[in-house]
Amino acid sequence: MKAGKLMALLVALLTIATVPVSTVWAASSSVTPGEILVQPLPGVPAIGKPGDIVEIHPVEGVAIDSLQIVSILHGPYDLQIVGTENGVIKAKIPEDAMPDVYFLIVKSNKGDVTIPNGVWVMKDAPTVLRIAHGSDLHVTSGSKMGFVCGDYFQKSIPEILKYCDHPYAMHSYTAADSFMTYYAMTGLQSENVINLIISTGDDVDTNGDSEGYKMFDEAILHGTAAGTPLISIKGNHDHPPTYYNKYVGPRYFYEVIGDFIIIGLDSRGEERHPELEQLQWMENVLKSHPDKVPIVLVHHPFWYSTPDGKWGGTIKGYTAFDEDDWQTLTGYISWDWEGKNGEYDEIARTFLQLVEKYNVRLVLAGHIHKDKPVLYIDKEGNEHWFYTVTTTGAPDKTSNPPSQADQSRGYTTPSWYGSQVIYVYENGTVKFPLAGDVLHEGISSLPIPQKFIVYRQNGEDGTAVKFVNELDNAVSGPFVLEIPAGAKVDPEHTNITYTVLGEREIGGTYYMLLNVTVPTGVSQITVVKEADTQAPEVKIGYLMPSKPKPGQRFKAYVTANDNVGIRDMKVQIISDGKVLAEYPAFSMKPAEVEATYYTEIPGVDASQFTIKVIATDFYGNTGETTYTVGGSTSTSSPSQTTPESGGSTCGPAFIVGLALLPVLLRKRK
Repeated sequence: MKAGKLMALLVALLTIATVPVSTVWAASSSVTPGEILVQPLPGVPAIGKPGDIVEIHPVEGVAIDSLQIVSILHGPYDLQIVGTENGVIKAKIPEDAMPDVYFLIVKSNKGDVTIPNGVWVMKDAPTVLRIAHGSDLHVTSGSKMGFVCGDYFQKSIPEILKYCDHPYAMHSYTAADSFMTYYAMTGLQSENVINLIISTGDDVDTNGDSEGYKMFDEAILHGTAAGTPLISIKGNHDHPPTYYNKYVGPRYFYEVIGDFIIIGLDSRGEERHPELEQLQWMENVLKSHPDKVPIVLVHHPFWYSTPDGKWGGTIKGYTAFDEDDWQTLTGYISWDWEGKNGEYDEIARTFLQLVEKYNVRLVLAGHIHKDKPVLYIDKEGNEHWFYTVTTTGAPDKTSNPPSQADQSRGYTTPSWYGSQVIYVYENGTVKFPLAGDVLHEGISSLPIPQKFIVYRQNGEDGTAVKFVNELDNAVSGPFVLEIPAGAKVDPEHTNITYTVLGEREIGGTYYMLLNVTVPTGVSQITVVKEADTQAPEVKIGYLMPSKPKPGQRFKAYVTANDNVGIRDMKVQIISDGKVLAEYPAFSMKPAEVEATYYTEIPGVDASQFTIKVIATDFYGNTGETTYTVGGSTSTSSPSQTTPESGGSTCGPAFIVGLALLPVLLRKRK
């Protein structure tokens, strides 16, 4: 490992060490959903209408005592166990169950779990499957964020400040939660714009991050408890499925939704394509459902390019069943599927033959963090859409506009935090109703969550949400909040239109379901036990570097806490009693009321100056602290502490870093 990479890794570890890790998702016991069930799980629900029989797949050795479904508005209903076949439980949805997306409460000999998105009870099977497609959410319990402002997206604070004064941070969890929330608001409970959310893998950033999976499940809950179901598949960052199978779903599966069948495949991490046995399973599924419209989900895109270019386009007039045609097609297929030397040729050809043979109308993918729409029209004239959407939650993509660093690496096509709306009709027709003709170079995805951001804060005395809506219209629909017991909406500190639809305790957590209208601009809602008069607590943790020189760029890290939630944080640079500059600071744990915030200062042309931090909560209460750089003393607001000027600003993060340094040096050797 080179010295530069070593120091970069050390800095990253120091940053992560400052982030308090806490549990955002909680089950009704210490067991995880995947320790009780193989399916359904939060990413793969059971689906049926009232009176239908659904399948419940227990983990081997688990005996199910009872099954119950409940939502914020409906139930609880007991699922009647009518039989077991090859270890799979057949359970009947009650005839009087109201259509909704339900938590599934499972009691077993191994423990009890409450699973969000456990059972989707449909009123009628849809004749049009209206899909909200997102991918590569990369949720992490650490810090993974970019910065946005309208159409602009940049990876650093100084870069985004070139384009606007008030940018917004997009942590991977914030992006995932905003994506789920938006499409739930425009989902089943409103105007039937969306009836299914799909994620095509890389749900978390690191497969061993159990806290990240709990956060992902929390985002799922916010969408599905509002009435719109979700289906997710595994990506390479979810591989091996150490925690994926415990929190999200099985490796591969299929779901029947009326006239449609969705097949979720596992492209197996760095293998980057399904194995042949999995494709044989896929064919058996397709054979046994000949009257269904097939939709396939797989993380790694099948096509690398088309005659129109690497961005996508149309491939027309070929068939994978003809040898000469196949040799031409291999020039367009991704190495992930075909292999650099054709070593996976049988797998790639088998997959495309299945697409043609069973008339698969839509293949959804992700992975490349770019939009890549491909329309494959086979020799018979059948249309097969392969749509790859940009990342919905990760900032490691080309900035908009491309930054100097992007351009130096040859990345010039801009991107953003995006998603897509796709309609699939019962005759197999595929349309992109909000994007129009997607077969063009450049961005084809929609700016969700880029332009609709939800910042949730859950404190011990209340819950508050800050909305950023930069779309051209207000957004209305159902909205779910976790609340303290007894908390109510405070209309004096809420500036969105709302109606409380219901409240309920489920699995030990209190939920409130509202119908809200979020206007264009910045707005908020507060749900509290009583009016908040408590100011946030703020402390300057450390600077990096600890003693910045005049004109040198540096980062400031701030720890903050509040009883309800912090709405805004800013850092002022003061010299000779004058405010020289002001910068926004952003939370590295946006769902937590106690978190580390940071900002990046491009440099101060002074040998001595004061850093002033101001945290404002949802009631306008402010907490402040100051720190003098380059002087002999430091000052702070009452009850706050800051590092002594000129002294060490090292905290626990630095100690952790020092402890890890010998390990890193051994790794370097």
